[in-house]
Amino acid sequence: MTDSSSRVAKSNSRVVAGEETFEVVEDALVELWSVVNDLARIRPPKPQYYRVTVFGSSRMRRGEQLFADVRSLAEQLSSMGCDIVTGGGPGLMEAANEGAKLGDPSNVTRSFGLPIELGTEEEPNPFVEKIYRHRTFFSRLHHFVRLSSAFIVVPGGLGTLLEAAMIWQLCQVKHVSGIPLILLGEMWEELTIWAREHMVGGERDLASPQDLDIPYCARTVNDAVKIIREDLERFNSEDESGNSAARA
Repeated sequence: MTDSSSRVAKSNSRVVAGEETFEVVEDALVELWSVVNDLARIRPPKPQYYRVTVFGSSRMRRGEQLFADVRSLAEQLSSMGCDIVTGGGPGLMEAANEGAKLGDPSNVTRSFGLPIELGTEEEPNPFVEKIYRHRTFFSRLHHFVRLSSAFIVVPGGLGTLLEAAMIWQLCQVKHVSGIPLILLGEMWEELTIWAREHMVGGERDLASPQDLDIPYCARTVNDAVKIIREDLERFNSEDESGNSAARA
């Protein structure tokens, strides 16, 4: 065998070995996803604590009105007895976690952060009390769902849009039910208007009208707080255990 033929044969063997390795990894991942899917079907018991996840921009800075509004939102919710959950980063996530602390001087509720490792992501904001770190958006979104009794989406960019759309679809297919999804602010109201114009009616029957009724559109912080207060009353009225437990 010539040197050239030998090099080709070795190269081909490396390709075959590489493909076999990839297939083994792919099979293992599929099995892992199957296990995760099975575990996800286990319905958790009714949570003892009402937790509100706030999705929003990491780019909004202290001193801006929206920052103050989100801080006020979380402060009011915390004073009502709600835990606050965010992505744990800066911007409006920090505003929400700070508001959670301000509304809970007796340290009764908790302030959660689920930061993701992106390489460029800043450290968790200083107002997070309990941190769960994630390496992928997928595991983090799943964790948000497992933790939360309600979701409030405040203004944000593509990441916030992804989170809002994910929760919206889970509500649509009934993987999540009985949990308020609140879109706070004009930008999200315009999104629902766009969806109605382009997804429903005429030749574009891309969604059912009731699918677009899933999120509550709140124009003000007070509107959002009112929705949560009503759902919290329902949540508390369904609590039959009367037991207390250490917070997660």
